[in-house]
Amino acid sequence: MIRSSSKALSPPIPDFVMPASPATTFTVFTPTYNRAHTLERVYASLCAQTFADFEWLIVDDGSTDGTSAIVRAWQEQAKFTIRYLFQENQGKHVAFNKGVREALGAFFVPLDSDDACVPRALERLLHHWESIPPADRSKFAGVTCRCMDQNGRLVGDPFPFETLDSDPREIYYRYGITGELWGAGRIEVMREFALDETAKRTYIPEGTLWFLIARSYKARYVSEALRIYYLEGASITRHQLPSRNALGAKLENLTRLRDDLSYFRFAPLRFVRFGAWYSRFSFHLGQGVMKQVQDLPNAGSAFLYTVGLPFGVLMYARDRFLERNAKSVRQELQAK
Repeated sequence: MIRSSSKALSPPIPDFVMPASPATTFTVFTPTYNRAHTLERVYASLCAQTFADFEWLIVDDGSTDGTSAIVRAWQEQAKFTIRYLFQENQGKHVAFNKGVREALGAFFVPLDSDDACVPRALERLLHHWESIPPADRSKFAGVTCRCMDQNGRLVGDPFPFETLDSDPREIYYRYGITGELWGAGRIEVMREFALDETAKRTYIPEGTLWFLIARSYKARYVSEALRIYYLEGASITRHQLPSRNALGAKLENLTRLRDDLSYFRFAPLRFVRFGAWYSRFSFHLGQGVMKQVQDLPNAGSAFLYTVGLPFGVLMYARDRFLERNAKSVRQELQAK
């Protein structure tokens, strides 16, 4: 679920001027929760940056693993500003909103606590932004680039062109591009939108935010891979039981059905999947068919829900079977 200000639905300002208030060019933002063992990756990659005008903003979502002590040591030795903010455990989405509010940079660069970026990442992001004609920059939310894994292999689908001015919805539906992306967003654009904080201690996908921003702004997409996305271990989105993040998954698919039906002609099967996933995760929340139908915003979404419902029921049944098996395995291991 996303909330946005009325300004978000208004036409962009006629002329873009780099705001005078930012204290630095980039705010590299890292939300973290008990990731003291991986946070070193982010720190080391920021120490290696060829572009020095940035701050590192860490929002700790209630860690209990000594993260604060590690960060304090880095604050004393780093050649760049490190700001550390602690909050009681509320969820990554709440930490994300806090990061946007607290950022001092002109551009906001989210970098997860288990990832890294190449040494020229910030330099290249700024280069690609400055390649946009100044008269056109008010139409752009920022710059988006590709990712590679820790072995140097590109992650996700290739872009159709080396440089493309587009938006997340067109990229996903029209060009069929999936996989991890990364980039820098103008902070004044980021502050027009926010992830809904009503639900705490759950995962609200950031993709819903980028898709909403796409209704008002586009981005410059470049094929250069600048983020290192580590494909190992557990994370909020990898290797998690479906029921654990059911609320965020339900809201994400409901948002697709509500806002993106104009792209149905490009990817009809994806929209059927949205209907199926919406029902699947609604069942995980204990919401029956009547409640699911009541939440649907229009006739188009109701049709796609109806088509996808049988598949949603089957996926939910499979989830429950797998989760019961996983629980039994954990109980057996604990009993030994």
